[in-house]
Order: sequence, then C-alpha cells, then structure tokens
Amino acid sequence: MDDIHALEASVIRIVVDSYCCSDKSIRELDLSGFPCVKELKIGGFAFMYVNELKLDGLKELESVEIGKNSFTRIKSGCEPQNRRFCLKNCPKLKSLKMGRFSFSDYSVCTIENMDALETIEMGELNEDSYNFYFASLELKSILIHRE
Repeated sequence: MDDIHALEASVIRIVVDSYCCSDKSIRELDLSGFPCVKELKIGGFAFMYVNELKLDGLKELESVEIGKNSFTRIKSGCEPQNRRFCLKNCPKLKSLKMGRFSFSDYSVCTIENMDALETIEMGELNEDSYNFYFASLELKSILIHRE
C-alpha cells in the first residue's frame, strides 16, 4: 500500500501483483485520487481484507482487470459480508473483467454512469465463479444503443 500511496496523481497505469496487499490493516481501497489512470490491473489473491473498493470519477479509466480470488476473505462464500464494490462516473471505461471467486463475499455491487462500458466479464464461462454471490447487480445509466 505504501507503493500505491507514493504514486503521483498523474500516473496512467496501476498494476498490483498477485498475492499483494492482503494485510488486515488495509480495509478500503479508494483510487479516486488518480484522475489520469487509464488502466487498472490487479493480480489474483490480492486485497483480501478490503471491505470497499471505490473507483469513482476516474475520467480517463478505460480498463479494469482483477485476477481470481481477489477482494475475497471467505473463500467458500458461506455467508455475505458487509463489503462494497463501487464503480461510478468513469465515462471512458470500456472493459471490466474479474477472475473466478473475486468479490465472492461482497454484498453490494454498484456500477453507475458508465456510458462507454462494452464488456463485463465476471468469472469463467461454464465454471463456478461466485463473483458477488450474495449481491444484487445494479447497472445504472448504461447506454444500451446509440443512434
């Protein structure tokens, strides 16, 4: 986390390796302070104890990719936790991808004001994935068809 906090606000790419940032003291990840970031890539098995991931107002963000088993504390997904994923107001975001079992014990998934969003991939096709297993998926203000 010290490396993330040390980044300049003008950074355009954030990459977090697998098995990183799963310290119990890291409870929130708010990347809204990086207005120039275009790409966010997080490896697998990362940020296990983060209760809220907030990506809000990132005007240049184009892609988000999160590896398997990230942002998941209880791997078996036995019970929902009060954990939140918030993706809002990122007008250039085209792609949101996450691997199997990521966010499996999150109870809230909000995706709002994402007019350029073309692809949402959660888990793997024809495989158990459990992404947001206990959450209602909310898609708000998504432009479905342009004329």
